Amino acid sequence: MHDYAPDLRCLVLASPAFRVKLYVPFARLGLTVGHALFGNFFVNSYVKGSALTQDRERAASYATDPLIKRPISVRVLLSLDQMAERVVDDAGAVRVPVQMLVSGSDWVVREKPQRDFFDRLGTADREWHVFDGLRHDTLGERDRHLPVAKARAFVERQFAGKAVQKTDLLAGNDFTQREYEELKRPLPWWSPRGLSFASQRLFMSTLGRWAGGIKLGLETGFDSGASLDYVYRNEASGFTPLGRLIDWFYLNAIGWRGVRVRRQMLQALLNEAMISLRQQGRAVRILDVAAGHGRYVLEGIHRSGVPVESILLRDYSKENVTWGQAAISGSGLKNARFEQGDAFDAAALGAIVPKASVSIVSGLYELFPGNEVVRDSLRGIAAATEPGGFLLYTGQPWHPQLEMIARTLSSHRGGAPWIMRRRTQEELDQLVAAAGFRKVTQRIDPTGLFTVSLAERL
Repeated sequence: MHDYAPDLRCLVLASPAFRVKLYVPFARLGLTVGHALFGNFFVNSYVKGSALTQDRERAASYATDPLIKRPISVRVLLSLDQMAERVVDDAGAVRVPVQMLVSGSDWVVREKPQRDFFDRLGTADREWHVFDGLRHDTLGERDRHLPVAKARAFVERQFAGKAVQKTDLLAGNDFTQREYEELKRPLPWWSPRGLSFASQRLFMSTLGRWAGGIKLGLETGFDSGASLDYVYRNEASGFTPLGRLIDWFYLNAIGWRGVRVRRQMLQALLNEAMISLRQQGRAVRILDVAAGHGRYVLEGIHRSGVPVESILLRDYSKENVTWGQAAISGSGLKNARFEQGDAFDAAALGAIVPKASVSIVSGLYELFPGNEVVRDSLRGIAAATEPGGFLLYTGQPWHPQLEMIARTLSSHRGGAPWIMRRRTQEELDQLVAAAGFRKVTQRIDPTGLFTVSLAERL
């Protein structure tokens, strides 16, 4: 629901495992350190059937079922924990009617994260039910008729009439817009957070300059095409071994790791779109409206081996155009060109001839807070894309370091703070649909920072 925003009527959650109870002190810390040092390993579950349900037959089946194994992957445990923390923290993105069924004697998972999730939901149509005495297997308990009756009544009510009207997010009044406005407000310099971010800025402007990536970011903006191209190359550089070590940590920050995965996902979906067009006997004409240096597109096309009729890369920055033209020269792609252009100029995009059969907009919209300019851009892209063609678009539905980035890193736009306006997947999909596209498929990186979606031009 959070990551993909599917079109569901309602959602019923029975004892969701947002936080597993680990009774060994410092268990999570130990598992995290162990995983970092030794890679994945397995621990045995302490859970017995009697901890799940008071239904004796069902509890006995838990002990004898050959498909139930005690060993649990530590990678699974830690990933579940991280994913649950993200979803609970950002529950406002879930706007469908929700019913929570909670077992009052749950020995397996904790109730507080369940309540936090419920309180933060983005819907007013929600129900909270606690069943005293029931254990974790809420729908398989001895008295399961109690939660089943609640679920039945809730589902029947949701399907009794018309579907609940979706929240209209096109105007950009979502909670992530308010988050953006909060990030724009400066912190008191003497506050603990203000002092912390000031010390980080001081470090980057002094010792951080020894690292190649930080030095480049300070000079061109951390969101510039040059910085992204450097991150894609992922080769630590700098002055002295210390500088290279700092650069290694910089390049392996969670955001930059996600950016590199985003490139892989985009190239994979671009390949799918190109193959689909060829199978239909249609020409492949590619347009990227804000390509940066364009290397990720050129690499994806080259690796696919799919014949391409034309490639048009555009970017607003003259410097990016120069670098992009050099990248084209080294790519061996003869039917590609790079030109300067504004991704928000709908008229200019609509005038592009011939029409593209695959249009791309990547890593752009989170740099701009208002939805009106995004709608202009998507209208222009729709006009530049032939019916039945595809749109590849990226999103940033969540980021754990938004405030750190906003208060320590500079943008390519005049050195202003790099403040990102993340959009939930539902908001982004609504904007794309309003421009005349239908989402076909979507991918998301393992940490949940970036999505890449493929939509068809109607």
